[in-house]
Amino acid sequence: MLDVRPDSAGNPYRRARLARLRALVDEVLARKPLCRIVDIGGTSGFWRLWLAELPADRVQVDCYNLDPAHADVGRVEHVRVMHGDATRLSQVADGAYDVAFSNSVIEHVGLWNAQLAMAREVKRVAPVYFVQTPYFWFPVEPHARAPFLHWMPESWAYRILMRRRLGFWPKQETVAEAVGMLQSARMLDQAQFRALFDDAEIIREKAFGLTKSLMAIRRSHPR
Repeated sequence: MLDVRPDSAGNPYRRARLARLRALVDEVLARKPLCRIVDIGGTSGFWRLWLAELPADRVQVDCYNLDPAHADVGRVEHVRVMHGDATRLSQVADGAYDVAFSNSVIEHVGLWNAQLAMAREVKRVAPVYFVQTPYFWFPVEPHARAPFLHWMPESWAYRILMRRRLGFWPKQETVAEAVGMLQSARMLDQAQFRALFDDAEIIREKAFGLTKSLMAIRRSHPR
């Protein structure tokens, strides 16, 4: 059986994504001695597992996270964790990095205007980017690990979450907590994702013949 836990080095989907990122990094390293990567919404825990997929001695990864105390879960060489808002990286200059990377973050930043703001920041801070997000029309909600939950009316879904733990989401004690948890993840369909990243190639990640997530890859600034 495939180990698909996000925090597992056996996760084949993340390994495949890192192979795509490696290709982008290699293109940069063909021109420069060091590749600077900005991981928007990233954590040191992620890179503890996955940095070995890259030429670690030739990369510097800066993770910007709203909660660096949570995101910085132990020192990883070549990785720094700093406070930053994915929708407004005001401390980062235009084109400050070679590659922008974001894995399963844009669905968590808020409603459409917040997602649009994050997409603008991704495009602004690096000429090359790789952004991944779960796909709305995949039948299993990836955070709750529950089939069809994200397609249900919210008035049904929050009641389920108040009755039991679902995947990464603990059982919620109040209506406010349950609704807030549900609204913390706003997944996108392909048209929405393409509208956010209109200068990128959109790639479908498949599981069991169905699109599981979407990836936007831009290899350079549009001409």
